[in-house]
Amino acid sequence: MTATRRRPEPGEELPVGTRQSRFSRILVLVGLGALVLYSIAPVWWLVVSATKDQRDLLYTNGLWFGDFNLFQNIEQVLEYNDGIYLRWLLNSLLYATVGGLVGTLIALAAGYSISRFQFPGRGLLLGAVIGSFLIPYAMLTMPLYLLFSRIGLVDSVWAVLIPSFISPFSVYLAKVYTDGAVPEEIIEAARIDGAGELRIFFQIVVRLMSTGGATVFLLSFVQNWNQFFLPLTMLRGEDKWSLNLGLYFWNSKRVEAGVDLTALVLTGALLSVIPLVIFMVAMQRYWRTGVTLGALK
Repeated sequence: MTATRRRPEPGEELPVGTRQSRFSRILVLVGLGALVLYSIAPVWWLVVSATKDQRDLLYTNGLWFGDFNLFQNIEQVLEYNDGIYLRWLLNSLLYATVGGLVGTLIALAAGYSISRFQFPGRGLLLGAVIGSFLIPYAMLTMPLYLLFSRIGLVDSVWAVLIPSFISPFSVYLAKVYTDGAVPEEIIEAARIDGAGELRIFFQIVVRLMSTGGATVFLLSFVQNWNQFFLPLTMLRGEDKWSLNLGLYFWNSKRVEAGVDLTALVLTGALLSVIPLVIFMVAMQRYWRTGVTLGALK
């Protein structure tokens, strides 16, 4: 027979454990509220600022609306400099999509190889992959620039795409997914039936790792979409720039030919978030399941 917990009478002092539990819960809620505010406040400021003209940006409350000029700002963004913003948008989609797809395929193949094949130096290779997490990506940009300048790839889309094909973190993530999602028995059965390694990988492994692959692609897409230092170093012509680099260039000019580039930068930044939001919502089923699987494994 289980004993029921007696509810304290009005005015009766709560036990020490109960008071500590309630205090901890309040502290956690306050911390979570602060994190939510910290995350939402910049987005709110961006949305509000994108609706203002130059005068309202300077003389109105930064966290509240002034005269609503969002559609006029969007029109200026799309028409300024012969619609170069749309070209930057397409470039960013190219870098993020192609880089993400090829990078995901390479990561799945490499992760599967490290997980399911035995070869000399396997542990050393895995250690090198994990250790490469400690190297800041910006440190590799200058060596890549020197290399690409020798082979004539600077100021081309390949100077941005090729580095995005390789991601040590994606390889390690694919290796973890392979450990948990690809049973060795299925691989051995396919080999006994005469299937080659390429057929096993594309017809069995890739299908079993569809959720993990979608998560790797999502992370690669977001990383490639947000990259800035690599395009800044590699690209010269503005027709090849990404959105981040183009908006940075507009922000450095501020005002030109009577056009308020500050408002254009803020509106362009708001528009650049929309493809990411659509992409995240469309793939939320995959990344939720993938992140949960990765955490459990």
